[in-house]
Amino acid sequence: MYPDSEILFPPRCIFQLRDLRGPQWQHLVERVLHLPLNHEEVLAFGLLMIRLGSCLTCDLDSYRASLGCCTCARRTISGFKGDDEELLDRYDKSLIEVRAYLSKGGLPQSVELMLAEQVPSAPKGLP
Repeated sequence: MYPDSEILFPPRCIFQLRDLRGPQWQHLVERVLHLPLNHEEVLAFGLLMIRLGSCLTCDLDSYRASLGCCTCARRTISGFKGDDEELLDRYDKSLIEVRAYLSKGGLPQSVELMLAEQVPSAPKGLP
């Protein structure tokens, strides 16, 4: 229905978030951009964005879906009321959560396959 809408925050949108905040945020985005898509830091960044943007409550009939994921993500980061330090704290908590999940063992086969796959980093250009 909407060509830019996906189920959850897509890593292809990370590049577009770089210049929306201060130097700390920009450094985080630059670091994550150069990592493989299945790296724990990219997964943590995605978890952060899913929570901030309320991706789990978005559906194809919503206004957010009509905007597309990248536009929604830009609006989410631009409109975040806290400072960059708070954003980075939330990212750090997401990273701790991802690491805990990945280290617990007995992961679903789909997760194991995704982690073992050789994948490129996030796209660095605009869609």
